[in-house]
Amino acid sequence: MRTIRLLLLTILILAVPAASFAQFGVAITIAPPALPIYSQPIAPADGYMWTPGYWSYGEEGYFWVPGTWVMAPEVGFLWTPGYWGWAGNAFSWNEGYWGTNVGFYGGVNYGFGYGGLGYQGGYWNNGGFYYNRSVNNISGSSFHNVYNKAVINNTTYNHVSYNGGTGGVSVRPTAAEETASHERHIAATAAQSEHQQAAGKNHALLASVNHGRPAIAATAKPGELSGHGVVPARQAGAPYRARASKSAASKTTAARSNSTNGNKSVENKAAATRTTGNKAAENKSAATHTSQNKAAENKATATRTNENKAAGNKAAAARTSQNKASENKASENKASATRNENRAAENKAAVTRTNENKAAENKAAKPKEGRPATASKSTAAHAQPAPRQQAAPRAEAAPRAQPASHPATTAHAQPAPHPTKEAPKPEERPQK
Repeated sequence: MRTIRLLLLTILILAVPAASFAQFGVAITIAPPALPIYSQPIAPADGYMWTPGYWSYGEEGYFWVPGTWVMAPEVGFLWTPGYWGWAGNAFSWNEGYWGTNVGFYGGVNYGFGYGGLGYQGGYWNNGGFYYNRSVNNISGSSFHNVYNKAVINNTTYNHVSYNGGTGGVSVRPTAAEETASHERHIAATAAQSEHQQAAGKNHALLASVNHGRPAIAATAKPGELSGHGVVPARQAGAPYRARASKSAASKTTAARSNSTNGNKSVENKAAATRTTGNKAAENKSAATHTSQNKAAENKATATRTNENKAAGNKAAAARTSQNKASENKASENKASATRNENRAAENKAAVTRTNENKAAENKAAKPKEGRPATASKSTAAHAQPAPRQQAAPRAEAAPRAQPASHPATTAHAQPAPHPTKEAPKPEERPQK
């Protein structure tokens, strides 16, 4: 039976993510004991931060986790303690965390600077932590940043260790604490987790054994549960209730429940886990198929786009070549037409010159042809001074040969040679 309850408790604890600060690890109906009264051990060195002690819960009920000095995981980070809170039907543990500001920790007065609201034990400045000597046990020359400021703790609830429920602290988070809870956080360090586990294994730290007054109330460093750095509790914070120290079978609602219900819960949770896992696997597979199909479609689309673009470029190139050929042909035709026009103009000009030359020649030839016949006769009628042998008629100049292309010019009649009249012979004188 004990083994079964241990197994159930272990499954419940492992089911809660360690980094989920507001998640509940264990739900129980018995309130945790009051916080014990103890002194703070001397800080081991500069840079260590105080983390107050608290009651945790294990297989055998509540056990005390001693307060200890811990190195901050990052410069500028402060510790927000965890706290027990009433959730309407059970007490649940809210994990602590590291952050740049201290958030809500249930209004529980843990002491040593954690009076229920914020932290008055020190602050960060230019990479160094300044310790308030009034609430911190600081000694030695290694501490350079030390100041002294009085702190008024909230004593209304004395040493109550939980928020809500019967007898609990009735404090709600402020706006600043709500804001801090949504800032970047870091879970408890490995040293803090090991410190808590070591306390859970120490039988003397069980509330059922020490009755709210643990012999190891605080330590100088995490995990050091013995030696000169250990500080015992002076007294319990309140009278211890015996019912909290009963056997494990009667400590919690889960322990009082029969194994059948526990097993059913575990089976249901396992089934839910398998369902969630299967669903996640199916979703992942579907997402993978979808991504692959989408990738294939995108690739096909890209291929078609490239092919269409190539075809379009080829068609455009062909059209450009055809247009260019047409333009070149049109230019050649235009140039040929221009040359024909120039040739026609030259031929026309040649014809014009030829006609002009012919007209000029015809004009020059007409005066000779038009001489009146009387003029020749008159010339011929003149008496010759002495008889002389008639000269042969002067040959007229042969008509100028005309171009072959103008037959009309050669057809003109040449003037007839003037008739030569014989001179009257002298009268013959009688011979003597």
